Amino acid sequence: MVSLDEAVIARLESGGHKFEILVDPEAAQEFRENGEIDWDEALATEGVWSDSAKGDRASDDAMQEIFGTLVLEAVCTAILKRGDIQLTAAQRKTLVERRHKQLVAHIAASAMNPQTGTPHPPQRIENALAEAKFIVDPLEQLERQVERAVKALRPLLPISFEKMRVAVRIPAQHVGRCYGDMKALATITKEEYQPDGSWIAVLELAAGAYGDLLDRIGSLTHGTAETKQL
Repeated sequence: MVSLDEAVIARLESGGHKFEILVDPEAAQEFRENGEIDWDEALATEGVWSDSAKGDRASDDAMQEIFGTLVLEAVCTAILKRGDIQLTAAQRKTLVERRHKQLVAHIAASAMNPQTGTPHPPQRIENALAEAKFIVDPLEQLERQVERAVKALRPLLPISFEKMRVAVRIPAQHVGRCYGDMKALATITKEEYQPDGSWIAVLELAAGAYGDLLDRIGSLTHGTAETKQL
């Protein structure tokens, strides 16, 4: 159970009633992102309040009227989904910084410069977001925020989310140790074993994974593999 000092108020006003819960801000963010939460750990107090500052509990009649249930988890879920989360300045700063890093990392890993066919470095994305005066919402779903960020970036950066295609040739003695890594980093769209036992394939992957792919192939084959961007 999160402490009262670390908890924030999640508040929903509906039908003339007010409902509040005291919840871990990071757990609330994760819930908004993927719908998962451990209520035993996330709540600072058991129960739902009409005014947590005054210690006034929400009535059963009001909860039954608005939520159609008195089950605590169901009511808390509805409050987090539909209500507002009151963050302190320090809590908001922490969550904004974390979300900003996630946002930049996601775009850097998924997007590329269509003019060069190479990924944009994270610092370039950060600089462009700053130039665009993009405002990070710590509680908005990451995928929705990526859409907003890309729209803000397009006037400043050539950006595309098309996949890259890379041809590879792995010498026979290294195929066994490389195959699993290739499947983990990319989609194998074509593959064929050669008479000498070497493996050739066409891989499709996000632009941001291209550097990792080259590093991994180089490491596993000691530089004996061949790659070509298509």
